[in-house]
Amino acid sequence: MIILTGASGQLGKATVRRLLERVPAERIGVSVRDPEKVPELTARGVRVRRGDFEDPASLAHAFEGASRVLIVSTGTSGEAAVRHHRTAIDAAKEAGAGRIIYTSHMGANPASPFAPMVDHAATETALRDSGVPFTSLRNGFYAASGAMLLDDALRTGELAVPEDGPVSWTAHADLAEVTALALTGDGGLDGLTPALTGSEAIDMTRMAEIASELTGRTIRRSVVSDEAYRAGLLAHGLPEPAADLLLGIFAASRKGEFAEVDPTLARLIGRPPVSFGQFLATAVSPAR
Repeated sequence: MIILTGASGQLGKATVRRLLERVPAERIGVSVRDPEKVPELTARGVRVRRGDFEDPASLAHAFEGASRVLIVSTGTSGEAAVRHHRTAIDAAKEAGAGRIIYTSHMGANPASPFAPMVDHAATETALRDSGVPFTSLRNGFYAASGAMLLDDALRTGELAVPEDGPVSWTAHADLAEVTALALTGDGGLDGLTPALTGSEAIDMTRMAEIASELTGRTIRRSVVSDEAYRAGLLAHGLPEPAADLLLGIFAASRKGEFAEVDPTLARLIGRPPVSFGQFLATAVSPAR
């Protein structure tokens, strides 16, 4: 049985939909903290069981009979994130899974200034140490996160953010297709994958230009210092850890950690990946 964690989240839901196109529902199981959040999966015949990274016993039940397990990275960061991932890896191994698939990131790096990249690197080490065959999907930076960075600018007309570097923004929908391929053993993905990215890397200036083209109003990109940006986030009520986390995106992009563009994603899905402009077009409306 193919088991997926995180099936109530954006990537997990999309992956289950893609997987249902490839294998019968009775071969799919999901592990979610709240089974009531996915009634549509139960209705389609998918096995739904409660599984919580903080509760190893629940994972043992949720992973029962697993041939492959997808571990979708947790929404936390730091020691808690790595502990969650190790708990899930151990549970998958104990369940007898023949392969573990993990949603990592193209920027996984133990020295990255963006904290989640350090967590991904530590999890990849845990995967190697487990002795279980694994596939670590080095996903491109989610385009949805890029769109989030534009939220204020779409209202104010100014994208005021720190100095940045190019990012190869990548759509959840495209990554879900590849994840489903990995879960069915197609695509030949093993170990650390190449960067699974969109077809271009763009900076904040280009993002502002794209937003301007789509909305029909000028959105100006201005550069603010890291300190001023952080102070602005705190002034708007963002907790300090969250502000530092967000600031890390800019520090890491300046180092080129998200700039790589690789053809692997396009090859695996058999078409050009969704561009950032195409993704953003679904989220914004032209000015009236």
